[in-house]
Amino acid sequence: MTKRTTYSVQAPGAVVMVRPHHFTVNTETAADNSFQVMHDDDADLAAIAYAEITATARTLQDHGVTVHLFEDEGKVTPDSVFPNNWFSTHAGGHVAIYPMKAESRRRERRADVIEMLKTRYRVQDIIDYSGLEPDGLFLEGTGAMVLDHIDRVAYAARSDRTDPIALERFCTHFNFEPMVFDACDEQGVPVYHTNVLMCVATDFAMIGLDMIASERRRAEIVMRLKRSGRDVIALTNDQIRRFAGNALELQGQSGRILALSATALAALDREQVKAIGAFAEPVALNIQTIEKAGGSVRCTLAGIHLTCR
Repeated sequence: MTKRTTYSVQAPGAVVMVRPHHFTVNTETAADNSFQVMHDDDADLAAIAYAEITATARTLQDHGVTVHLFEDEGKVTPDSVFPNNWFSTHAGGHVAIYPMKAESRRRERRADVIEMLKTRYRVQDIIDYSGLEPDGLFLEGTGAMVLDHIDRVAYAARSDRTDPIALERFCTHFNFEPMVFDACDEQGVPVYHTNVLMCVATDFAMIGLDMIASERRRAEIVMRLKRSGRDVIALTNDQIRRFAGNALELQGQSGRILALSATALAALDREQVKAIGAFAEPVALNIQTIEKAGGSVRCTLAGIHLTCR
């Protein structure tokens, strides 16, 4: 297929990142996140994670991506390095704040991040769904949903962190069509977040098709992605476990890049890398320590789809 024009509403040119000073693996979220690796009591864990985020931010900036880097010096928010779960931004000046399942994750919401968005970008309104938490209705942002900003589709794998009622409300407010499906690993464990399973870029999509339980639904998703003009790159279950689906397309200074971890890039075969490279430059980022918490590069990046002031 033909590569779209350089600018794309799918690929943000700016992101929010959070640099943790006391990184650790969150034991509260381990019950439904099979991607987590339990803490090995490595005394250097926090220092290494700090260095990984520092280097990741610098690499993205070197490629022309604007990085708004916030510090987390506290010890009560072990997953703060994954800000994409508690807020998202959308063209037209819209911001969403999400209901989180784990109580420790609810403390990640920060007024200073929202104030920065309102100061640096044109923000028209903020819709806060966090009031759904007492009712047990959770929707963990662009972890729970993988958004097609071009074709207006919200892909969502069912889980305790992706409630259909909360999803429907978001889609109604933000003009997305929900496309819900069931996905699980070989042991039958549901995938906790959709963004470890798939990545939707401007001209291609990467997705772990074998994890989608229904053959019919799998075919419908592939058809929908192809109908939107994208090449579909199928990922194996092993590649998903190595975070190959947890990537984010960004707008760099010289064109679009695909930010993914070094672990993820090493898991891809030559043809898959070539297919990606036809549309975006793969940029491998070393965050092996961060990945112990069950998320990878995409989880660390909250894309900004707002217009600068």
